[in-house]
This record gives sequence, structure tokens and C-alpha cells, in this order.
Amino acid sequence: MRLGIILGISREPADAIERVHDLDLPTCQVVVGETDDDTAAKLRRALDEYSVEATSAVCTGPGPEVYDFYRGPLTIGLVPREYRERRIAHMQQVSDFAAKAVIPAVQGHCGFIPENPNDPLYSEAVDAIRTVAAYCRRNGQQFRCETGQETPITLVRAIRDVGLDNVGVNFDAANLILYGKANPVDAVDVLAPYIQGVHAKDGLYPTDPQQLGKEVPIGEGRVNFPVLIEKLKKIGYRNPLTIEREISGEKQTADVLAAKAYLERLVG
Repeated sequence: MRLGIILGISREPADAIERVHDLDLPTCQVVVGETDDDTAAKLRRALDEYSVEATSAVCTGPGPEVYDFYRGPLTIGLVPREYRERRIAHMQQVSDFAAKAVIPAVQGHCGFIPENPNDPLYSEAVDAIRTVAAYCRRNGQQFRCETGQETPITLVRAIRDVGLDNVGVNFDAANLILYGKANPVDAVDVLAPYIQGVHAKDGLYPTDPQQLGKEVPIGEGRVNFPVLIEKLKKIGYRNPLTIEREISGEKQTADVLAAKAYLERLVG
């Protein structure tokens, strides 16, 4: 389990990849905004120059994405009808971008997939995921659903109903806590066959019924990383642990370096 970091790239992605190198991390996940050929070529050159592996291309938007319990179901991922077609199109563009940059997977939040499989939004979300995943499959890529807005068993149900062999999970340990959906250690038992990526992130359970729980530095929240990593080893997970710290500036760098040292001791 090599370590990595998730970070955004611009039309000049070399600076972002140089940062990964300077943090002495061998892998990264890249949040893709611009999907033009020139940016893809520059990203590939930077990855080669700094000997960094990009393990997935991450999709967000277009349109608003409000991460709370009230507007979240209306704005996040592929579930909201208002933004669905544009987001399918964007994920397909990111898939083409990833193919040109030689990145093996595409991932993103699918949204608040309904717990009730009889809810019309459930079947619509499954159809949307299938459309995106089939496109990625033609590009030789995995499509990874980011955990968070749904319970683990709901996500497994949706993946099985999609019915394609390239659909998996980017297991965000903290999101399961931030949304109050599961204990991540227990969630491994449910999601194990589908875990293709892991976000190393920590957080606290929500106490305000309108707001998500609080993200905190790794080791200060409710994710039991020693047990989680041992469980990931037992299920045979060998892909990277990608550090995510959702702040910016010097504090983010300090927290990432502290997380790196902490995780290296656990991985062994």
C-alpha cells in the first residue's frame, strides 16, 4: 500500500505534480477541471518527469455541490435530475482525458443514492452510473464510486444492479463517518470485493442534523486507522492510500506530512 495525495490540477499541471514529488509521495489522484488535449499531454509529461503515478482522475460538477444534509441530496453527484445529463457528459470527458493521460480509473460522488430501491431516483441513479461506467469500460478504465452519501449496503446494491465488471469503490474512510452512514472498519466487510482505492482521511460523526460531521487531521477523529489498515491487508488490498485533507495552505502541508509519517508506520 503505497501512499499518495489527492489534489487539483490546472492547465499547467506540472506544479501540482512537482508538489507530490516534493512531499515524497509516489502516487496521486488528480481532480480534473479542464479536459483539453494540451492539458492531458502536459499532465502525462509531468507524471513521467517526476516519476509519480496518477491512480485516478476525479470528477466534480458542473453545477453547485453543497455538502450538507439538506441541499446535498439536491446538488451532489448523478442523483439530482437537474444536473445529471451535464455530469454524465463531464464524466465522459474526464474519461477521455484520463485515457490520453494514461490514468487507469475515473471516480466521483454518485450522490445520495436512495436507500429504498423502489424509489424512482434509485433506478435512475443506477442507469446513470451504468452509462458512465460503460463509457469508462470502452476506454479500458475502472469507474469508482466515492463512498459517503449512502450506506455501504446501498452502494453494493447499486453496483450489483449496474451489472458491469469495471465498477468499484473509492473507500473514503472519513466520509462514512462525516455522513453518519457507517463505521469504516465495519464497512470494509460489506464493500471488500469492490474497494479499488482508499482515501486516508479522518473525521467526527455529525451532531447537527443539518450539517456533516467535521473533518480533522488523521489520528484526531473516529477512524481507527490501525485496525482499518490491518483489515485492508487481510482482504488483500494493495492499492494506494491516498491522503486527503480538505483545507489549504501551510496547515494542509503540515497535516499531510504528519499523516504520511503516521500511515507509514502502520503500513510497515
